Amino acid sequence: MTTEEDSRRLAELGYKQELARTWSGFSNFAISFSIISILAGCFTTFGQAWNNGGPIAISWGWPLISLFILIIGLCMSELVSAYPTAGGIYWWAATMGKPIHGWFTGWLNLIGLVAVTASVDYGCATFLNITLSRLFDWEGTLTQAFLLFVIILVLHALINIYSHKLISLLQNISVWWHVVGAAAVIGILIFAPTKHQTLGFVFTDTINNSGFGHGTSGVTFWLYVLPLGFLLTQYTITGFDACAHVSEETQGAATSAARGLWQSIFYSAIGGWLLLLAFLFAATNVDEINKEGGFVGAIFTTALSSPLATTIFAISTIGQFFCGMSCVTSMSRMTYAFSRDGAVPGWRLWSKVDKNRTPVNAILAGSTVAALITLPALYAPPGATPTPIAFYAVVSIAVIGLYLAFLIPIWLRMRMGDSFRPGPWTLGKKYRVMGWIACVEIVIISIYFIMPLSPKGVPGNKDFTWTAVNYAPLAVGAVLIAIALWWTLSARHWFTGPRRTVDELPVD
Repeated sequence: MTTEEDSRRLAELGYKQELARTWSGFSNFAISFSIISILAGCFTTFGQAWNNGGPIAISWGWPLISLFILIIGLCMSELVSAYPTAGGIYWWAATMGKPIHGWFTGWLNLIGLVAVTASVDYGCATFLNITLSRLFDWEGTLTQAFLLFVIILVLHALINIYSHKLISLLQNISVWWHVVGAAAVIGILIFAPTKHQTLGFVFTDTINNSGFGHGTSGVTFWLYVLPLGFLLTQYTITGFDACAHVSEETQGAATSAARGLWQSIFYSAIGGWLLLLAFLFAATNVDEINKEGGFVGAIFTTALSSPLATTIFAISTIGQFFCGMSCVTSMSRMTYAFSRDGAVPGWRLWSKVDKNRTPVNAILAGSTVAALITLPALYAPPGATPTPIAFYAVVSIAVIGLYLAFLIPIWLRMRMGDSFRPGPWTLGKKYRVMGWIACVEIVIISIYFIMPLSPKGVPGNKDFTWTAVNYAPLAVGAVLIAIALWWTLSARHWFTGPRRTVDELPVD
């Protein structure tokens, strides 16, 4: 498909070509692959799975949950093929349903994208903090981690503002960094340690460091603790809707964006599983890993020499930097598209593009909010692990916001049935069974990820502390209540969904 044909298809959907359509199909795949980033999620949320289930939450949990996520991705690939717009899932929901569907989908998606940006950049800051402390006279405190987080966020905003053409190149570089970097980490963990764990440990052992229940044999472990460990997979493999958000900048978007979306999930699932298995086989000092709260760095420092451990920290840090850069790109495009349709307060400001056709104000606004919601990470109880509960709370916000936003258009597509007009990439008759699987899985994980992550975060517990509270339900709940009231009292009278920016189709 030529650029002219892409612009014509966009005009049919109601928009004129404002963003520069310079991205190749590979670049479109690259942004989602970079946001998924096995060098980010597999490292930063490893402790969540280790403490909540142990090896089986990783060795078996990862491929199981990856399969469900791939089904979700395939459902979304069909939709992006039919509707390749920067608004992505918000546009799909508003078009297949009513303005109210677009309203809630857009806000959930925006919340999720801001939260995933915050979580990735904070994870990057955490690993950079550790790397600096290993190389220099750097204390590595929570305050220093937050300072690095802000610096990284500012750098990502500046790159997105001033280097539009460079971003596409960096996305491509990011893919190869994730492939080569992950291979290097796996190679180091295979050949450098003097001993490895057994197959039995990796595929059958269980751990319960959550504080909930008694050991690993009761109902509480299997029905509550272990599913909390699946947050590792559900968080790592997310953000793949980026393929849709940059579809207005992608050549041949109706096919390349659809292909890029499901392929980014598929290849990340394989690479991530191999990486995590390498972690588990190298996790020979279980007591020390438990002592450090399941922090993945304990595996490297106990199994490897100091230089090799530092090398792995550095590889992951750079991968996470690429990931955060891509997150800001996706977040800003969604902010721009949602504002373009008048849904965000101050929408005229956030929907502006500069002379380089870049949504500068949207980039700055999203990055600022990402910094604000991460402020609780400045505080942690005495003896806390390198990753504060606040990080996992932001992760939960990201997962809940994004996946609930995915659910609405998938459900609406099922409701449309044969009246849905597919694009060149379609599921055919398989859409219904796959859609139901996707919707049920999203509902289940959304319930789990608003639950307490630690007994100390349960009100009424004798050891209750606010620093251990999973504030995801408070944040998501408050926003949902706010946007529901806003819709009821005001927006339903003026918000009509996507606004056309073209009056007629372009002529040849």
